[in-house]
Amino acid sequence: MLSVEEILETINMIQEENLDIRTITMGISLRDCNDRDSDELCDRVYRKITGLAGRLVEVGEQLEREFGIPIVNKRIAVTPVALLVDGRSREDCIYLARTLDRAAAEVGVNFIGGYSALVHKGFTSGDRRLIDTIPIVLAETERVCSSVNVATTAAGINMDAVALMGKIIKETALRTADRDAIGCAKLVVFANAPEDNPFMAGAFHGIGEPECVINVGVSGPGVVKNAVAKLPDADLGALAELIKKMSFKITRMGELIGRRAAERLGVPFGIVDLSLAPTPAVGDSVAEIIEAMGIERCGAPGTTAALALLNDAVKKGGAMASSYVGGLSGAFIPVSEDSGMIRAVECGALNLEKLEAMTAVCSVGMDMIVVPGDTSAETLSALIADGIAIGVINRKTTAVRVIPVPGKKVGDYVEFGGLLGRSPVMSISRFSSAEFVRRGGRIPAPIQSLTN
Repeated sequence: MLSVEEILETINMIQEENLDIRTITMGISLRDCNDRDSDELCDRVYRKITGLAGRLVEVGEQLEREFGIPIVNKRIAVTPVALLVDGRSREDCIYLARTLDRAAAEVGVNFIGGYSALVHKGFTSGDRRLIDTIPIVLAETERVCSSVNVATTAAGINMDAVALMGKIIKETALRTADRDAIGCAKLVVFANAPEDNPFMAGAFHGIGEPECVINVGVSGPGVVKNAVAKLPDADLGALAELIKKMSFKITRMGELIGRRAAERLGVPFGIVDLSLAPTPAVGDSVAEIIEAMGIERCGAPGTTAALALLNDAVKKGGAMASSYVGGLSGAFIPVSEDSGMIRAVECGALNLEKLEAMTAVCSVGMDMIVVPGDTSAETLSALIADGIAIGVINRKTTAVRVIPVPGKKVGDYVEFGGLLGRSPVMSISRFSSAEFVRRGGRIPAPIQSLTN
């Protein structure tokens, strides 16, 4: 039984500390939609998505009212579209993406993920064709998100794919230049991409997943920050225990909502993702948790250690609360979406090099970073390679989401609006990595991969 104190504590978390369910994401397999005729394929995809997800938003809103817990996003993830487009034309790929966008609009979700390819060891013709159309798709659709997995610990790093993604990001930026390169905010490059991730822009419905499933992403940076701030003299072990307890409560709430949603929609419950995901709202910041631990400004020496403590404690608390933990389950530190991160960049405490170091102890360290529009494709690829290498060597998921905004230079600001927030343009090294990137080939899998 919950005590009165625990009920009041939860109410306070929601009203004062920005506690919410960040997303309910329905994963849908599209493998049975395939057909030789592209029109029939798109018709089947549209019917299946609208049929299964037709009540997703309605159910989410019902649960919000019943439990008084905000559910910020209702989303869909589908089978990686590259699996459906081998033997099809570029026009077929774009038509299918427009179908996804139309289906997402029909059911009322804010994003649909899965315009994706898994190319960690090489390309099929469908992979290559889909990747080539990403800039067009992200420019012409409103809700479609894209991801490309370019590496795994078992396979190594496909540097041909990394080099290609630098060019794709540049083209996407140019095609959405009139909107501050917003297309790049819907594109993620992964190492060790999870098949059950409910968070955008990297969500897709993996081939090991069931026909349809509900995954939940919980988030509570404001809750953790306020709890840490109340113990200014506690040692780090005591802080870790406190964060574990808060994570336990947040995760239990997320699993309750997820299971109720799955039950009402008549589909299986999948996982709870334990990631701490910030928003631009004041007080809903991962950076501010780090600062509450005693780091004057996020990015100062000690930041990586503090983030490691935070990430580990969140996972331990969440793992005690649910047997079905999955997705990314690690802190996100997107610069534009975290008011504390923005302040840290503005005062010079936080730079790209420090974000890269922080990637070693969280899932997505170089996330929503804005760089000058004249940054070369090769430099973008090299930046991606650095983030991906950390994931490969450490047997963990890492991802890079970088936005080169045409016409912008260091010190300028970009306004994305909504959950995507705003960001200063960050400095990136002026020294070239072009010859390294152009070598191509595959960086071999590390010795850590030999575990069989």
